[in-house]
Amino acid sequence: MKKTDNQMLIIFGASGDLTARKLIPALFALFQDKDLPENYVILGTSRSDLSDDDFRNRVALESAYMENEDQEKLRTFSEKIFYQSIDGYDSNYNDLKERINKLNTSFATDGNYIFYLSTPPSVYKTISQRLSEADLSNQSEGWRRLIVEKPFGYDLKTAQTLNKDLLEFFEEDQIYRIDHYLGKETVQNLLVTRFSNSVFEPLWNRNYIQHIEVTNAESLGVEKRGGYYDKSGALRDMFQNHLLQVVSLVAMEPPVKATSVEIRNEKVKVLKAMRIMNDEKTLFENTMRGQYRPSEIEGQKVKGYREEDGVDPESLTETFAAIKFYIDNWRWKGVPFYVRTAKRMPTKVTEVVIHFKSTPHSLFVGADKDNKLIIRIHPDEGIMMKFGVKVPGQGFIVEEANMDFYYSDIAINGVMNAYERLLLDAMQGDATLYARGDEVEAAWRFVDPILNYWQGTKAPMYGYAAGVWGPEHSDDLIEGNYFWRNPGPNLADDPGYCVLC
Repeated sequence: MKKTDNQMLIIFGASGDLTARKLIPALFALFQDKDLPENYVILGTSRSDLSDDDFRNRVALESAYMENEDQEKLRTFSEKIFYQSIDGYDSNYNDLKERINKLNTSFATDGNYIFYLSTPPSVYKTISQRLSEADLSNQSEGWRRLIVEKPFGYDLKTAQTLNKDLLEFFEEDQIYRIDHYLGKETVQNLLVTRFSNSVFEPLWNRNYIQHIEVTNAESLGVEKRGGYYDKSGALRDMFQNHLLQVVSLVAMEPPVKATSVEIRNEKVKVLKAMRIMNDEKTLFENTMRGQYRPSEIEGQKVKGYREEDGVDPESLTETFAAIKFYIDNWRWKGVPFYVRTAKRMPTKVTEVVIHFKSTPHSLFVGADKDNKLIIRIHPDEGIMMKFGVKVPGQGFIVEEANMDFYYSDIAINGVMNAYERLLLDAMQGDATLYARGDEVEAAWRFVDPILNYWQGTKAPMYGYAAGVWGPEHSDDLIEGNYFWRNPGPNLADDPGYCVLC
């Protein structure tokens, strides 16, 4: 296990929901597992006027997110949680700097600081500038890192501006753009599945793979995020960041070494090789958007998207997005990728499906189905292979069978959640699972023309009833006699057929 340096985590926007809901529970889990360094401090800061005890109670001791935790351990953990108010993000940081210096001396954190910006992106530049002016980005007496939450821009232009603003005050290797999707164990396992198994690695190319699909489905609607979501939509909210990161891991070339620099270099190459769609005909044929309509699910009436709080009654924001695209490089030339994401689907699930090409000549009845490798990211995390077996009896009739593996079978001590994994990586200086600036910009270059086409209102907006698998004709996007795999909550959700004895 890599050693974690002594350090201090300074959370901007610490009075917000993310700190109590995600960050403190993740840090407490690391504390329980003895993954935090011997000397650490957590310092929250925001404009709220709170004492140290007020903040400890809000985010830890009296937090609803921590009520089931071991209270004795929680009190010990909380002794190193502190709070310092600031007049505003654009104010003078002298008081904050003084408090950081005092805590650094008292708790021997060796001048190593992580600044976590749990704030709107609109103040990222301001905070970075004020930290720099206070000499808190200077690494002469310890390392300094900056974690920023998505969204990383609203389009290519704003992403480029954001990167430029951050790089004025911090170096690229100091900046950690957090994407919690990359913290999922099964996302990381994509690399291991591909590059440590000789049964898969030689087949992972255009010669053996017919197409690849990625599905991200949410059973809920926009809930209380209507105001935000109506300005974002499915393409910005999920596809541009989370799902293209998954695609880059599925499609990347093997890195020279398993280091953050080499892995991220290969991911960028994939994103840059994605064929950009610019003309209206190509965009019409290869993209589809939709919006959920009112429906009834299990006897309960469900609002349509336009009836949700904070949503424009005439909104053309998509809650369903499906994209077909190609990666123009040697490995993937001619292999279609299909990615869809949506709200108000029948179940909550994220998975990658690798469709292998059928045998060149079918000898047996029922042997015309393609083999599939299904990598379930959430829930029921695991991997399943679908292949043909003979049905017992006379003749050669083939039925599809499953061979599966579940993470729960080997996770003796449980699997780290995404924020635990990502916070620990940042503490140890491992940026592998964080997005680099050029990754973000390459993803936006691909997405921008689709957004522009959709915002021009030339693209059809298909309605779909809440609780179904998207628009009626969504299978039309897929070439040949194929269709989307509509998964259930369990990885192996079909009966299959297999006789083991």
